[in-house]
Order: sequence, then C-alpha cells, then structure tokens
Amino acid sequence: MADVSLVSAETVRAQILGILLAWGMTPALAETTTDAMVETDLLGVDSHGISMLMTYETRWREGALNVTAEPKVVRETPCMALLDAGAGLGHPVSTLAMNMAVDKALAVGLAVVGVRNSHHFGAAGVYARIAARRGAIGLVTSATRGVTMVPTRGAEPVLGTNPLAFAAPAKRNLPFVLDMATTTVAAGKVKVHHLNDRPVPEGWVVDAAGRAVTDPHEAYQQVAARPDGGITPLGGTAAMGSHKGYGLAMMVHILGGTLVGASFSPIRNRTQRPGAPDDIGHFFMAIDPRAFRDEGAFENDLDDAIDVLHATPAAQPGERVLVAGDPEEAARIRRLSEGIPIPATLAQHIRDICGRCGAAYRLG
Repeated sequence: MADVSLVSAETVRAQILGILLAWGMTPALAETTTDAMVETDLLGVDSHGISMLMTYETRWREGALNVTAEPKVVRETPCMALLDAGAGLGHPVSTLAMNMAVDKALAVGLAVVGVRNSHHFGAAGVYARIAARRGAIGLVTSATRGVTMVPTRGAEPVLGTNPLAFAAPAKRNLPFVLDMATTTVAAGKVKVHHLNDRPVPEGWVVDAAGRAVTDPHEAYQQVAARPDGGITPLGGTAAMGSHKGYGLAMMVHILGGTLVGASFSPIRNRTQRPGAPDDIGHFFMAIDPRAFRDEGAFENDLDDAIDVLHATPAAQPGERVLVAGDPEEAARIRRLSEGIPIPATLAQHIRDICGRCGAAYRLG
C-alpha cells in the first residue's frame, strides 16, 4: 500500500486552481472547474478529481485541450439547448448545461441540454446533484474518450465506461443520487488502485484471453494502454454473463454522443489526427416534479420510499441499510473534517505538474 496523506479541501482547491490558472484558464472557468473537481474528491470519487490533472495536462500539452474555451449556445428552444464546449474541459460547460436544463424545466416542466466538442467532465453525479439541490430531478449521461469495455463474448475493448447519473430531491432525507459507470467499475477506479498499490478485485479487468487481472499495475496498463483486454461490462464478464451492461453503455452513448453530434470512440480513434480534440458529448435532462404532482407531493412520497429502505433489517447488526447517495454524502462529511486522502504517488505527479507549469506546490 502506498503512503497516504490527508489534505484539507481548501488546500486541494488551491492546488487545482493554481495549476489551471498556470495553464492559462480564465479565472471564471478555473473556479467552476475547481469547484466540480474538489466536490468530486469530497464525495469520495477519487478517480475523477485531482487525480485527473495528469490526463488533462497531457491533452493540454498535445494541443487537444483548449483551456480558454468559452461554451457557446448552438441551438435553443424553450425546452432544449445544444452547447458547443469549444474543445474545453467538460466541467464549466456541464455546470452551465445542467443549470440551463433546470431553468428551462422550472419554466416548462421538462428540458434537455446537450453538449458537443467537450472533454472529460469529471463525475456525472456532481451535475445530477445540481438539479436535486434546485428542486428538480436530474439525469446525466456522457460519451467517453477511452475505449475500455470488453463486450460480452468479446476479446478486445470497444466501448468506454459511459457514465450515468440520476438525482431526485427529497425533504427529510438526502437526495437520491445514483452515479455509476456502465462497466463493472470506472476506468479511473483502476487508476486509484494503481496509485495506492492496492490489488484490483477479481472480475474488474481481464486480459485478451478473458482471464482476470488483479495486479493493480498490470490492470492499469490494460486500461490505460489497452494492448488487449480491458474492463468487463456491468452485470457480466467478457466471456459470459449478461449483455445488458453493454447495451446500457450504448444507450448512454446514443444520448450523450450520437444525439448531440459527438464522436464515437472506436471510429474517432481510427480517424483522429494527433492533437485533435476529444469531441466528447454530454446529455443533461431536468424534470420539475410540480409538472406532475402538487407542490411537495413528490418529495414527500420519495421520503416515504427512502424511509422504508433505510428501515429494512440489516444483514449485519449495527450497519444501516444504504440508499444511493448515502456513501458519498458520508464521505463528504468525513473528508471536510479529516481531509482528502492523497497517495504519495499522486502527490509526486502533482509536484511534477507544478514544476512544469510554474504553479506553487501546496499538497505538502
């Protein structure tokens, strides 16, 4: 296991912001991006927060990522909009898109906003939570750049981890928030095991012969370099099992990629010139519960349903039955108090990034 330090959220925020500003990102874009990344780490999604800076730096130095890009509206009606991210990071455009979807939903009942020409946007659940905080139901999907999912009966990866997030507001309880990959695990989770020198659970990653890979560094190479093998689909394995996770990944791509005019990873990887933007697509939907129910009726019924789930007898004495969103909120409370865990390997990567861009190193 790698050495791990606990670093305050304020320090992690200052570190991310300093690097983004050193790369030339405008203050407004950098603030929005930093807020989303720190929130991701606070929620315990270590794969999609500060640890993504290594990937972002690579894409920026390749010329594929335009850190100064301002999102632009391409099409708009009272119930929809299409935004172009300008080959910028996905966090600012996604924050804007989800808020636009909620604004429109609160006016007309339901709205969708699509994004094209974007890059990685972090954790989908961060944006679904925006809708829930504003009293709306939120749905988020996204295409991906990476090709990591080995389809059922396949011997090589074809799709990405194509995430899906859903959030709904309650009154007495925390919002219901489902944030998931359509693979057995997100590719970034394998990266976290690699950084922490922690074995990968059997069933996450397979080689070209369909054999499980548990060594964290070999598994990371399977996912990052993709020589063969990859991550298994949700609900099955590469050799056998359900094909539903594979189908779900395609559904997510259809909404977050095909519908908005973004690229499809296997095709892009065959045709993309070096340094070209990732052209990732995102999809955001918001629903105003008041379009279907009287004020507060939806939230009351959801509270009742969540209460029933929480009251289910626990399999292990003393353990509370969890509802989607509970673990992340518990992590947020704990990490605000104790700090965000930063493995020594990750800290060194961040120190190196600071050395290359001239930003102050603040993690230690």
